[in-house]
Order: sequence, then C-alpha cells, then structure tokens
Amino acid sequence: METVNMHEAKTRLSQLVAKGEPFVIAKAGRPVARVTAIDAPETGKTRRLGFMKGYISVPDDFDRMGEAEIATLFGNDS
Repeated sequence: METVNMHEAKTRLSQLVAKGEPFVIAKAGRPVARVTAIDAPETGKTRRLGFMKGYISVPDDFDRMGEAEIATLFGNDS
C-alpha cells in the first residue's frame, strides 16, 4: 500500500484516487488515514470459504481414493 505525505496527498488526490488502489496519508512520517474504495471489503473481512459451493462436488470415497497405491508405495501390500 502506497504511503504519501499530507502535502503530496493534497496536490495529487485526484490522481491517487483514480488509480483505484488504497493508500495511506501520513503526517510527519506517521500514518494518519487510510483511503480505500467504498465498495472495497473491510480488512480481514474477505470471505473465501465456500465460494465454489455448487460448482464442484467431492466424491463420497474421497478419503479412500488411491488407497491401494499409497499402501503399496509405503510397503504395505495388504
């Protein structure tokens, strides 16, 4: 995330916003404000779990797939 000082932010605000990326405004090197898009998800609030629900399916025997081959590789020929 880009950090710009207060004077630079006042001078280049429209350019910084047009880039569409969040940035931090600092005063004397200390961060004071973070500027992000209104529709951007809150930090740490992005939910990825379950985003493919309905698009893929896991077979019932998933935990046993390749069982014989794995046993052979580990020397258990049962």
